Amino acid sequence: MNTILRKSILGIAGLTVAGGLAAGPLNHTDSTPTARDAAVTTQAAGKLDTAALIPHGVQGNQSRIELNDEQTANVKAIIAATKKAGMDERAAVVSIATALQESKLENLGHLGDRNDHDSQGLFQQRPSSGWGTVEQITDPEYSTTAFLKGLKQVDGWQDMPLTKAAQTVQVSAYPDHYAQWEQQAADLVAEHWNK
Repeated sequence: MNTILRKSILGIAGLTVAGGLAAGPLNHTDSTPTARDAAVTTQAAGKLDTAALIPHGVQGNQSRIELNDEQTANVKAIIAATKKAGMDERAAVVSIATALQESKLENLGHLGDRNDHDSQGLFQQRPSSGWGTVEQITDPEYSTTAFLKGLKQVDGWQDMPLTKAAQTVQVSAYPDHYAQWEQQAADLVAEHWNK
């Protein structure tokens, strides 16, 4: 009986020590939530954390415009095409920021004398540069898919500042202008991704 009692006490003591070590300072982690933790929490609640959508922080002054119903529908079309392409929320942020810069999220046709060469659509893609036909590049799903296809070909785009990733695809005369739309693009993705 003494041996059984002794083994029981040692077993309980061992569990107490092991439990103390598992919960104690050796495995202590900072309980301050990270942006990733917040993203997981808000994703579980049906919302995305905008800080997680902007992993490098915004660059420079940010611009913002009020969206009408057509522009909001184009945001939703970009998000749907991004999901269909199997890409993540960050790809949607890059896409929406690019379209904000290129067209203010308006599906622009030929603008006559105000046109930049033959650029059209949300992303101001050019048929003469191989982006597709006018009918294709003025279709929000097609133009977004074409942009994302270009983005996928940029090695390490996920680790680049938004403006560099967008510029690598778009080859704009104003490469730094994409950055000003990052916050609004992230806000729009956070608002519409899970709808």
